[in-house]
Amino acid sequence: MNVLSALLRAFVVGGLLCLVGQALIDATALTPARILTSYVVAGVALGALGLYQPLVDWAGAGAAVPLTGFGNAIARGVQKAVAEKGLLGIFAGPFTAAAAGLGAAVLFALAISLIAKPKEKRRKGALQNVNPSPSFRASPQTGVGIRLLFKGKRIATAPYGASQ
Repeated sequence: MNVLSALLRAFVVGGLLCLVGQALIDATALTPARILTSYVVAGVALGALGLYQPLVDWAGAGAAVPLTGFGNAIARGVQKAVAEKGLLGIFAGPFTAAAAGLGAAVLFALAISLIAKPKEKRRKGALQNVNPSPSFRASPQTGVGIRLLFKGKRIATAPYGASQ
């Protein structure tokens, strides 16, 4: 029963953190990257104030695994390094505390980059595949001097003589 209650607490806390993140994505104009960064900063702030560790102790992986837990680990690492090395611990603490997570992230990113084929992400309305040099047709018969192509379609023209 003890294991079941620990799993339930981890699921509820982790799910609530994800719910807040999804609500921020849906209800605000914040990008997911800004929300994820905010989670790390919130974890650092709550960890530095000593407010996040009791949640980690109660919820276990539900609070330690998300990005707020990463921020908390950074804050604890800074506190420990400052106690041991003084003010220079501010610079070394985050890396020693989060070395396993950062190392795993770099290793898995490298492995995936070797396996996966990158594809260009297409965004609606984004200027992609723009012909870098407009095509020039200086012809008084057609009346067109410059054509700017976007994805093979003409998006702008300048009359003959306008570019001179």
